[in-house]
Amino acid sequence: MKIVLFGKNGQLGRELQPVLAPFGEVTAVDYQELDLQEASRAAVEAFIRLHKPQAIVNASAYTAVDRAEQEQGLPAQAGLAFQVNNRAPGLMAELARALNAVFIHVSTDYVFDGALGRPYVETDTPNPLNVYGKSKLAGEQAIQKIGGAYLILRTSWVYSLGGDSFVTKVLGWARKNPELRVVDDQVGNPTWARALAEMIGSLLAKAGDSPFAFFEKNAGLYHLAGDGSASRLEWARKILALDPHREEQICKEILPALTSDFPSPARRPLFSALNCDHFAATFGLRLPAWETALRMAMEH
Repeated sequence: MKIVLFGKNGQLGRELQPVLAPFGEVTAVDYQELDLQEASRAAVEAFIRLHKPQAIVNASAYTAVDRAEQEQGLPAQAGLAFQVNNRAPGLMAELARALNAVFIHVSTDYVFDGALGRPYVETDTPNPLNVYGKSKLAGEQAIQKIGGAYLILRTSWVYSLGGDSFVTKVLGWARKNPELRVVDDQVGNPTWARALAEMIGSLLAKAGDSPFAFFEKNAGLYHLAGDGSASRLEWARKILALDPHREEQICKEILPALTSDFPSPARRPLFSALNCDHFAATFGLRLPAWETALRMAMEH
C-alpha cells in the first residue's frame, strides 16, 4: 500500500510514521516541504497525483488557536486557519475520491461550544467558539460533502512526551515553580498521540487487503479520544504523580483556577469531552483510559 502522510512533524505525525511503515511505502511531508496554504493548492494536487496513494492520512492542522483569532480580520476565510484546516483537507478528500484512495482526517473537540454538560456524541450539533474550531468544522463539512472512503476522527487534548504539549509544560512548570495554578473548569479527554496513532494503524490492519471497501463501508465521522474525561487540574495532578523524576519537582501545591483568570484572544469550550461509543461499536476498538495511557507514556 502506498500511503501519503501530511503533518509528519506534529505530535501525531511523528507517532504515525513508525506505525504506518509496516503497511507499505509511506511518503511523509510537513509544511516545510509542502505548504498547505491556498497558494500551494496546485503543488499539493501534483504531489498527491505523483505518488498515487491508496491511503492519505492527514495529521496536519493549523493549531495556533489564539493566533487564528487575531488573524480573523483578514478577508473572509482567507486566514491561515481556514486555508490549512478547511481548504487543504477538502482538496485531499477530492483527490482521494478521484484516486479511489482511503482518506483519514483528524479533527477536534473544539467544534463544540462546551455548553452541553455531558460528553458529546457525533450527532450533537457543533457550535465552535473560535476561529480555529470554525475552520476545523468547515474542513469536516468539506470532506463529508465530497464523500468516498473517508474517516473523520475527532479527538481531544492530544499530547506526547516528545513535543510541546500540556504534559511537557506541566512537567517544566513543576521544576521551576513551588506553586501552580491550573484551571479546573475545562474538561476534556487527554489523548496520548502514540495510542491514537496505533489506533489508526489498527484500523488499517482491520481493513486487510481491501482498504477502500472497508473504509467506504464504514465511512463517516467518529469520536476517538482517551477513554474517560478529566479537568485540566485533575490531569495536571496525575501528570506530577506519575512523573518518573519526581525528585526534580519543586512544586508543592497545585491550586484550582478558572479559565477567566487567564484571559486569551480565543474562547475555549469548557466541557468538550467526547463520547467514543460509536467508534467502539463500529470497529470493536477503544483507546485506553486516559490515566492508563498517561502512565504508559511516562514509562516510555
